[in-house]
Amino acid sequence: MKISTEIVSASHIVGEEKAIEYIAKAGFDAWDFSMFDMCRYDWGKKQVMLTEHPLAKENYLVFARKLKQIGLDNGIVCNQSHAPFPTCCPEIRSYFKRAIECTAEAGGEICIIHPDNDKSPKENAEIYLELLPFAKEHGVKIATENMWNWDKEKDESSFAACSTAGSFVEHVDAVGDDFLVACLDIGHAEMRGSGSGAAEMIHALGHRLQALHIHDNDRWHDSHQIPFSMEINFEKVVGALKEIGYSGYFTLEADSYLHGYNKEKVLDGVKDLAASARKLADMFEK
Repeated sequence: MKISTEIVSASHIVGEEKAIEYIAKAGFDAWDFSMFDMCRYDWGKKQVMLTEHPLAKENYLVFARKLKQIGLDNGIVCNQSHAPFPTCCPEIRSYFKRAIECTAEAGGEICIIHPDNDKSPKENAEIYLELLPFAKEHGVKIATENMWNWDKEKDESSFAACSTAGSFVEHVDAVGDDFLVACLDIGHAEMRGSGSGAAEMIHALGHRLQALHIHDNDRWHDSHQIPFSMEINFEKVVGALKEIGYSGYFTLEADSYLHGYNKEKVLDGVKDLAASARKLADMFEK
C-alpha cells in the first residue's frame, strides 16, 4: 500500500517546491496536488479572491511541470489532486478545466472536484458530465467527494451531497462513467449528524471508491488532524477498505496538523504525518 499526502499545509510554510522535497524525505510515495491557491474564496463575502500564485497565471502548466519534476527527482509521483472549491460558485467552476490540465501535467491520475453541497445527484451529474470529455482527453479521472453542511441550532453537521452512503452511490451512478469515481473523506464520513460512518460508506461504494482523504477528528467537527490523535476507529476503517479490495493510495488530508510549525521544524511534522500513514498502510497489509 502506497502513501501520499496533500501539499498545501507544508507549502504555506516553505513553498510547494520544498514541500514536495520534504514529503519525499519523510517517506511518502506520492504527493496530492492541492490547488486552492489557484483562486481563493472569501466565505464571509461569498466571492472569489484572485491571487498572484503561479497557478493563477498564464504559465500555470509550466509550474505544474516543475513540481512534477521535483517529485521525480526525489523519487515520488503525483497520485491525485484537489481542485478549488466551493462548486456552488460559478467563478470557481471556471477553474476546473485548468485544475484537470494541471493534474495531467503533474502526472496525477485523479482530480477531486467537490459536488455542490445543496444540489441533487442529477444536478451535480450535469456539472461532471460537462467536464468529463475534457478530463478524458487529458487521461484524468474526476472524483466526487462526500460533503457536509452545518446545523447551527443542533451544533453539528447536517446533510449535504454525498454525505450518506446512499447519496454518494447515487451521485456516482447518476453519471455512470468509469471516469467519475469516488473519493471518500474519512473525517467527513465520521462527523456527527451527517455522515453514514466511513466503514458503511466504504462497503456501499465498493469498486467506485478509488481515492481517499484521510484525517482524524472528534467525530463531531471537521478537524483534519493527524490519524490516531483523536476519535476515529481506523482499525474498522482499514478493515473495510481491505474487505472491498481497495487498490488506491492512502492519501492524508490532515492539513491542520502543521499549523504552528515553522520552517525549521516543518520537516519533523511531515515525518510525523508519514509515520501515521505508514501505520495505516501496515494495518492494511496485515
